[in-house]
Amino acid sequence: MKKKFNLKEKYRQFKAWQTRPHQVEPMTENEHECHNCHDHYKGNYCPRCGQSEKLGRYSLKTAFYNFLDATGMGDRGMFRTMRDLILRPGYLIRDFVNGMQASYFGPFKMYFLLAAVSLLVVHGVNIKRENFGDSEKEETQVQKEETKADETMPADTLSLASQTPSKEVEEQTTKKDEEHSVFTENELKKIDEIPDKILPFFEKLEDRAPNVFLLLLLMVISGELYQFFKRSPNVPGLRYSEFFVALLYSVNMYSIYSIVLTFFGLTTLASWSMLLVMIPIKQFTGYSWWRTILKFTLASALAFTILIVGLILFALILIGLVKLFV
Repeated sequence: MKKKFNLKEKYRQFKAWQTRPHQVEPMTENEHECHNCHDHYKGNYCPRCGQSEKLGRYSLKTAFYNFLDATGMGDRGMFRTMRDLILRPGYLIRDFVNGMQASYFGPFKMYFLLAAVSLLVVHGVNIKRENFGDSEKEETQVQKEETKADETMPADTLSLASQTPSKEVEEQTTKKDEEHSVFTENELKKIDEIPDKILPFFEKLEDRAPNVFLLLLLMVISGELYQFFKRSPNVPGLRYSEFFVALLYSVNMYSIYSIVLTFFGLTTLASWSMLLVMIPIKQFTGYSWWRTILKFTLASALAFTILIVGLILFALILIGLVKLFV
């Protein structure tokens, strides 16, 4: 008699697998003859030349793994790491930080690999064969044309020019106002334009290289995030280097989701998947959901406040130096 499908039991088994550390393949007790050096040994690898006991005659599987080795993707369980980043990201980070580093694909190596794949997908290698940067270029061209149209003065406005004060009077008034102010009008405009110059850069970066944008974003707020998460229940004495690895693996997890969604043309959903980075941090640190969201929100607000204030102070100091030496 077949057993009934029990959803609760399946979920319990999944949670047990999810939280259990990775199980390294046990050592075999059978005796093998190495196909490479013909040495006899017990275990999974030849102690003389290091070849796996699973390797035999050349096959398509062997050719595939040779291709992965040639591209630098064939070592340390790349596919297992990608699977665990999707199903158990925070617990993968826990295992890696606790010393199981030979079982997983390194976070920095995976980041550069996924960054390369992401660039290919964003720039045309997708199901729609669409370069998602083209729409941005078209919008920029439209904005330029609108700006040119605004700069062209209609003939009707020429009659109003005679009613406006002369340029000499305006310049004299402006000079008097500038004498009574610390900074000139142009200097104040430059200070106000700082956010307007920074935001478009990050918007372009988010569209064309989302995983690079997220990594830079997390680097900016990593110090503040660490201060909020360093007393985690699951990792006593959490170090900044360990926390940064957790952030990097979180970016890798996001990159996998983003690449798949962008490949199928779901770019809006791919952008929103950026919020998933809280899942591995929550699993890794052991905080509850509401604490994790609250800490992320507070750390982000604090980091961006410090960043904006720092940029404004830097601009003020730069302008002051220019006025001092020029």
